[in-house]
Amino acid sequence: MKQLTIIICSFFLFTNCTQKAHTYRDEVKLFQYKLNTQYASAEVSPLTKEDLKTFKSLAFFDINETYKVEASFKLTPNTPVFAIPTTTDRLPLYRKYGIATFTLNGESLELSLYQHQNSMTSFDDENQLFLPFNDTTNGTTSYGGGRYIDIEIPKKSSNTVVIDFNKSYNPYCAYNYKYSCPIPPSENNLPIAILAGVKAYDKTH
Repeated sequence: MKQLTIIICSFFLFTNCTQKAHTYRDEVKLFQYKLNTQYASAEVSPLTKEDLKTFKSLAFFDINETYKVEASFKLTPNTPVFAIPTTTDRLPLYRKYGIATFTLNGESLELSLYQHQNSMTSFDDENQLFLPFNDTTNGTTSYGGGRYIDIEIPKKSSNTVVIDFNKSYNPYCAYNYKYSCPIPPSENNLPIAILAGVKAYDKTH
């Protein structure tokens, strides 16, 4: 409860001190606040009981709008459902929904976006796409098992999608081995460093 109070107070100090028009930085700060609130809650936190006792905040890279990109988006209709490997023997079913292409830091890049099979029948997740990725920070400043981004399904008339790496987060396996987490497919290995989003978990942070 103490940790949650600290997080809430910090957020309100931030918002009360910035009585200006809504900015992109505010948007990402809100994302970070919501993550911290979740991780500080004993009811929903993926942290172990031991780590929860000392949790203060996740570590984040500096917010950098360069890592919010508008990508060209191409649907991949009629792709087969496949079992994605995880950190356990669990094999959840996904389908490649589309391919995003973009330029970041002078590099032409491509990422596949996936739709969980349950999303086709679940109202809660029907508008969500799953973007797991690896980059060259894995195992150093970011979690070795890659990171995830949740993305809304673009409108049918749209040929673009926004990928915001500042809102990338770690799989639960980064905090607790009891979880089973999808492993990013090799086609989503980026050859550059993504210096945005959640960093590797540091229990002393």
